[in-house]
Amino acid sequence: MQVEQFQYDNRLVRHFGFATLLFAIVGMLVGIIIAFQLAFPVLNFGIPFTSFGRLRPLHTNAVIFAFVGNGIFTGTYYMLPRLLKAPMWSKALGWIHFWGWQLIIVSAAITLPLGLTEGKEYAELIWPIDIAITLVWVVFGINMFGTILTRRERHLYVAIWFMIGTWVTVALLHIVNSFALPTSLTHSYSWYAGVQDALVQWWYGHNAVAFFLTTPMLGIMYYFVPKAANRPVYSYRWSIIHFWALIFIYIWAGPHHLLYTALPDWAQSLGVVFSIMLILPSWGGMLNGLFTLRGAWDKVKEDPILKMFVVALTCYGMSTFEGPMLSLKNVNAIAHYTDWVPAHVHVGALGWNGFLIFGMLYWLVPRLYNTKLHSVKMANSHFLIGTVGIILYAIPMYWSAFSQALMWKEFTPEGQLKYQFLETVTRVVPMYILRGVGGTIYLLGVILMIVNLYKTIAAGSFVPEESASAPALASQPLPPGSSYWHAVIERRPIQMLVMSLIVVGIGGAVELIPTFLVKENIPTISTVKPYTPLELQGRDIYIREGCYTCHSQMIRPFRDEVARYGDYSKSGEFVYDHPFQWGSKRTGPDLARQGGKYPNSWHYRHMNAPEEISQGSIMPAYPWLLDNDLDTSTTPAKIRAMQTLGVPYEEGFDAKANLHLTEQANLISADLVSNKIKAKPQKEIIALIAYLQRLGTDLKKAPEQETQNLH
Repeated sequence: MQVEQFQYDNRLVRHFGFATLLFAIVGMLVGIIIAFQLAFPVLNFGIPFTSFGRLRPLHTNAVIFAFVGNGIFTGTYYMLPRLLKAPMWSKALGWIHFWGWQLIIVSAAITLPLGLTEGKEYAELIWPIDIAITLVWVVFGINMFGTILTRRERHLYVAIWFMIGTWVTVALLHIVNSFALPTSLTHSYSWYAGVQDALVQWWYGHNAVAFFLTTPMLGIMYYFVPKAANRPVYSYRWSIIHFWALIFIYIWAGPHHLLYTALPDWAQSLGVVFSIMLILPSWGGMLNGLFTLRGAWDKVKEDPILKMFVVALTCYGMSTFEGPMLSLKNVNAIAHYTDWVPAHVHVGALGWNGFLIFGMLYWLVPRLYNTKLHSVKMANSHFLIGTVGIILYAIPMYWSAFSQALMWKEFTPEGQLKYQFLETVTRVVPMYILRGVGGTIYLLGVILMIVNLYKTIAAGSFVPEESASAPALASQPLPPGSSYWHAVIERRPIQMLVMSLIVVGIGGAVELIPTFLVKENIPTISTVKPYTPLELQGRDIYIREGCYTCHSQMIRPFRDEVARYGDYSKSGEFVYDHPFQWGSKRTGPDLARQGGKYPNSWHYRHMNAPEEISQGSIMPAYPWLLDNDLDTSTTPAKIRAMQTLGVPYEEGFDAKANLHLTEQANLISADLVSNKIKAKPQKEIIALIAYLQRLGTDLKKAPEQETQNLH
């Protein structure tokens, strides 16, 4: 049998690793800033680029796609060649992938603080960047599959299955959710509206967590945990069940983010059922990782890498138990819109993603530099500091969540709401401070790790290439067990790719297609009309400033919400909302029935100085809206785009839209002047007030019989 010689290239692994460390600092630092902004609004600094609504999506994108994304690629470019016994198929494509991904991250870091956003959580990046993501992802896929097809190892190890499933599903999710109609180089409207947009977004949003923050990390777990423990994976059979069950079930679970909303009940029920089913494959994978350490517990006590892997797997297990529990309607009624959501997310992000990547880097860097880790003691200190940071982050958020939920729902003996919404905010501010402290401690652990790795690198010498050898694939006999049914797929990467696409596509198709094709899923309301040009511009300002990160526009059919906000929301209300604005967190009150609740002068003063209107408010001020002129040159293009998307503006309305805009702006300005506020009609604040005053007013005009028959 002829043995072939080849080399593993470590340069790309090193670069992705450095990028991982850099963006760990950046992403977490922004997270700490926004955590303290919720306790101390002065930290918004009264300028647009540092306001919470613009920094929050910067934080989420930096942590998900910059830190974790680069960590995934670090592990992939190291383990893939070694598992396949072949160098990466193309060095050029590898470097295009690296620099393309970093340019995407830099583009996000520039555009999001500028307020250039799509306004959809975890999918905020503007359409040119979305296209760039697609192209770079295709480059990554070509290189990965080229390597798989030129491999010298017949069997595809489980870690590779998870990478194949990740690639095909992320591509599907990103492309479907990113369909938009551009109005300019930096602005577009989601192709979907209202209920349909909400379903597509959370089909994407939940599965972005599943197939970007979970499945590739499981691939890394299946490689690096056995390597660090120097033991084989506990159960190959479990890994088969884990993979196929996980990718089939996960894709159905997105609607559990929309329980008690205007989403059709059948879609909500599907989300709940499949979310509960997720416990089995998720815990099977967690236990497979933990049981791999059987017989190595004495080593775990001393080895910080294994300690981090144990905590990572434990946090994975906690998150994948908590997620299905949160999908139960009785639990979701308490948890949704509260701080339980960020607590749940950060147990996964800090514990599962963070510690798994840190353990991988501690194992990897000494091998890349042919040396030993500089200080095991420092790594153990990092483990303890990071663990304390996670606990100090999570526990205050759980405490805050229960405080919010109980206070929101409490009534006096006379049947009145006991607490004003602002009281529920001021009560949890100390928890926000503790959360910020926990995040700071966690970041200090990361800095300690960087110092340790820097000294490790300084003591070693980088190994750019490693020589290896293996017989050619064609000359190898079939391995034992190759007759098993699953081996037929696991040896054939293209068939596995197609099969994975079919498996994940079933759930998405069953949930999405009826919502688009069956008209009864979204009953219409005759009084719901398109936004006026001024209101449309105001809505875009609302989205630009990230107001959806703190305010919902979805009143659930609960006694307390109807008493506090007004009549519960109906699906037909949102047919002209591109994108939808239902939100996922109530740091501020729901705005679905905001229109007409306060005079124009109240909104003007509130946006300029919130605490002067609501003492104790943690909302940032938006003084620039009072100074900035509204760009009306964009109005015709926005109207035409809306017409293309099916919004029934009359033909030729784009040519006279700005005349209507000016008339409405003059009316609002005159009303403000009558209240001794010198507000010019061309300012952005006027458009935002117009939008806020429109919210929920259409439903007030609907005949009683019609509104009762909806939903």
